Amino acid sequence: MDNFTMSGFLLMGFSVKPELEIFYACLFLVLYLLALTGNMLIITTASLDDSLQSPMYFFLKHLSLLDLCYISVTVPRFIYNSLMHSGNISLWECIVQCFAFVTFAAAELFMLTVMSYDRYVAICLPLRYDVIMNVRTCVQGVSGVWVSGAISGVMHAAATFSVHFCGPRVIHQFFCDVPQLLKLSCSNEYISDLAVTVFLSFLSLGCVIFIGFSYMHIFSSVLRMPSAEGRAKAFSTCLPHLAVVILFISSSAFEFLKPHSDSPTALDILLTIFYTVVPPTFNPLIYSLRNKAMKLALSNIFKRRNEYLFF
Repeated sequence: MDNFTMSGFLLMGFSVKPELEIFYACLFLVLYLLALTGNMLIITTASLDDSLQSPMYFFLKHLSLLDLCYISVTVPRFIYNSLMHSGNISLWECIVQCFAFVTFAAAELFMLTVMSYDRYVAICLPLRYDVIMNVRTCVQGVSGVWVSGAISGVMHAAATFSVHFCGPRVIHQFFCDVPQLLKLSCSNEYISDLAVTVFLSFLSLGCVIFIGFSYMHIFSSVLRMPSAEGRAKAFSTCLPHLAVVILFISSSAFEFLKPHSDSPTALDILLTIFYTVVPPTFNPLIYSLRNKAMKLALSNIFKRRNEYLFF
């Protein structure tokens, strides 16, 4: 790794061996391309197909956009650093990366919460669905998600970079991770960031509890449906969302629970990939493979494309 100036940081990544750096860069490139392709397909399909012009798919488009932003904050820079064999990152780049990562992570949780409410209204209050989930409600919900995510990012970035950093500015991670940054702070200056972390943690816990109660009511209503076909249809729209919720929450829990050591192990690398790369990569697969309407819409778009190319 090259030397770095005191105005920036040195991202250690996963290995100092050039051959391993290239391997990890290729691995992350494959995962990034999968995430890019899958999420772009979701956004394009939900935008172009007339059968997917419902609130559920309106929110899904924004979830895919958040996934694209979430993975693009960290992975492309890591690929570049690995190929260039340099982990240098300036202070301002680190601030922007920290802000963007927290913003999109928080916004994704808020979006999943809004989507759980949409599923709750659709299953438990079907006669009032069109009234409750109107265009205005959907736009306000998505706007609230983005604004809340941005506020969370500003709070976390401001609290993190208000501290003074002592000693070598070496971050044992492949991006500007808040826990790693706080390890470089002088004395107890990280207390302000700890307060923000606790506040956002309680907010996140509230979202998780809301999602949990929503699905308790959803499954209770579904199991009371007399028609087996109705139950199957309800589960087909709810299970993909629930799978995405579980994947995102479990990967986020790994971030808080995993040990932050100065010499990352294979387990640290696996857990880091799990919470930064896996959710945005596999979310589109979950929705496209489990959702019949999405699979049909994708099929129709490819058929129209082939017909257009043929003629």
